Amino acid sequence: MKYGDYTWPHNPRVYEISYKRHIACHKVPFGLYVHQDMGRGQRIMRGEGEFCGKGAYEEFKKLATMFYSSEPKVLVHPLWQSARAWFVSLNLKQEPRHDYVSYDFEFWECYEGYETKALPVILPQPEDGGENEQQQRKTYVIKRGDTLWGVANSMGMTLSRLLELNPQVRNPNLCYPEDIIYLN
Repeated sequence: MKYGDYTWPHNPRVYEISYKRHIACHKVPFGLYVHQDMGRGQRIMRGEGEFCGKGAYEEFKKLATMFYSSEPKVLVHPLWQSARAWFVSLNLKQEPRHDYVSYDFEFWECYEGYETKALPVILPQPEDGGENEQQQRKTYVIKRGDTLWGVANSMGMTLSRLLELNPQVRNPNLCYPEDIIYLN
């Protein structure tokens, strides 16, 4: 088995993979309930093993060094599917001896497929022979601590006008970082 640059001298004694799907159960008024599939969660890879013989504790220290990485790495098992994973826990199961160390570990699968970059909105060209250039809508990305009133005020418009331009805003008292607000 291998994680990043570290290769186990022999595979752990126990290795298990947990798969989980998140299901929400909602009460139906005057009825029973309905389930909603919220998608699968990350796979969790757990195991336990021992390092034996001369240098066992030194081998454990090499594995422990991998725990301090600040980024996920590829976890490879010879029989199971490889995955990018975070090293979540490493436990020493006994007082270490120089020739025997018992340990367990846990890795969480990493998914990095989300794109959080805001893209500009481009309006189609008018058909009545108007401007030749496409008009680009001005946007503002909400930052932590912003309020819609504050954004409207800093852009020289009223809150009512800002809400007219943003029909997607249902509650003007709630805005979250990374929300996109239209200014024209």
